Amino acid sequence: MPNQKILYITTEMFPYQEDTNMATVVNKMALKMHNEGNDVRVFMPRFGQISERKFQLHEVIRLSGMNIIINDLDQPLIIKVASLPGERLQVYFIDNEEYFKRKEYYFDEKGVPFTDNDERAIFFARGVIETIKKLNWVPDVIHLNGWMSSFVPIYLKTYYESDTYFKDAKIVLSLYNEKEADLDKNIGEKLKFDNILGLKALDNPTIKSFVIESMNYVDAVVKGDEFLDEDLNKGFIETNTPKFEYLDVDSINKLY
Repeated sequence: MPNQKILYITTEMFPYQEDTNMATVVNKMALKMHNEGNDVRVFMPRFGQISERKFQLHEVIRLSGMNIIINDLDQPLIIKVASLPGERLQVYFIDNEEYFKRKEYYFDEKGVPFTDNDERAIFFARGVIETIKKLNWVPDVIHLNGWMSSFVPIYLKTYYESDTYFKDAKIVLSLYNEKEADLDKNIGEKLKFDNILGLKALDNPTIKSFVIESMNYVDAVVKGDEFLDEDLNKGFIETNTPKFEYLDVDSINKLY
């Protein structure tokens, strides 16, 4: 069904990341929907490994300049944009010196998770939501990919609950096998600052527990990887949210 406004929120997308299933799937989904006549936008973090020169990223001044308060600190939000190489599909990048300049994604060179991964996810989620509102572009479908994206529906259904901007948008969550890591034990205090309380994931805050939590805040859950690890699959089986087994890219529009 063309003429839909489809927002992809992702942590990975080819060619900015290579050799992962998620990056490939998001690229193919977005391009397929774009080429079928839908209005498609993609949002992702501007990780330090993404070359601004190679991919011709440039800052969007009218969208940048906002501050997002994380853990009682003002963090400036920088928005960059690029066209997917060879395509007329716009990709927006959420950037911030403190959170995304480093060259690694979630783990340092020794494999230790960054202590501020939770703040980076909160900043990313709120940055996407605020920027979409500033664009004055209301999506019909929001499709989430990658663990950081799982903070978006949690915020939309709590902190932004009284905001009618996204009230008609349907939210789809794709599940992928991602490397597990603990999140900061004080994440509850940071979310409490935004009046977000009572999440089950706070009992044991990890990357996976927040993905599983977010299944309760979306309209549909779909397997992004054909076979999920034990915990994710258990969450998938137990959720009361409408769910779909793995769909190939050619079938994704059936979901929408």
